[in-house]
Amino acid sequence: MSHSSDTYLPSSSSSSTTTAAGSQGLSRFPSLRGRSVFITGGGSGIGAAIVAAFAEQGARVAFVDVAREASEALAQQLADAGMERPWWRTCDVRDIGALQACIAEAAAELGDFSVLVNNVASDDRHTLESVTPAYYDERMAINERPAFFAIQSVVPGMRKLGGGSVVNLGSTGWQGKGTGYPCYAIAKSSVNGLTRGLAKTLGQDRIRINTVSPGWVMTERQIKLWLDAAGEEEIARNQCLPDKLRPHDIARMVLFLASDDGAMCTAQEFKVDAGWV
Repeated sequence: MSHSSDTYLPSSSSSSTTTAAGSQGLSRFPSLRGRSVFITGGGSGIGAAIVAAFAEQGARVAFVDVAREASEALAQQLADAGMERPWWRTCDVRDIGALQACIAEAAAELGDFSVLVNNVASDDRHTLESVTPAYYDERMAINERPAFFAIQSVVPGMRKLGGGSVVNLGSTGWQGKGTGYPCYAIAKSSVNGLTRGLAKTLGQDRIRINTVSPGWVMTERQIKLWLDAAGEEEIARNQCLPDKLRPHDIARMVLFLASDDGAMCTAQEFKVDAGWV
């Protein structure tokens, strides 16, 4: 079981020029340099692209993931590329106490977090008939609860800093009435409620909170499990842009919202889906 958004694709799979750790040619956000950032599910997939993107900006990055080997490989890859090695721990986010302990430990080492990225997710397929109460609770424990309690953990530090940015990873899948994952759809649809429900409260302390909802991102897991001839036709039919979405495309939007350039953006959903119709 993976708690991150699939496996991060190395540079050879991207349609743009990239380094081993992430993408070249990204805008530079000076406001992110030296800031502490915490990312859930950062060891692989979209999360790993976000970790790499912040590292490239000179941020002090911390992340958690259940994928130990992938997480260590990513951290070493970034260090070998001359970036500051991310702080990371193995953590099952279903254990809220463990998640909050990791956040506290990382903050003690890196400083209070200016940025939180709630990325962790698992889109395992299931049918309506197969779902038991235990399975339902387990899906929510991965896809819904961690975001709320991670926010609860970082907000006191953001208040001390005078502000911050929370970026919640949503999904366009449920909005397009995607099938095969009703529990995932329920959890991901709640992300917009979490964002809007906290925006006024957090905004009083200049803490911004937004949702980034990816379209069909071509991670290794998606390509391996779901991308077939029919999927290729679906992309060609539904995307306005012809290029496939890659993890670093999502990271670019996250960087903007985390930076001072997004200073007046809050309570919003930003879709990165190549114009899916």
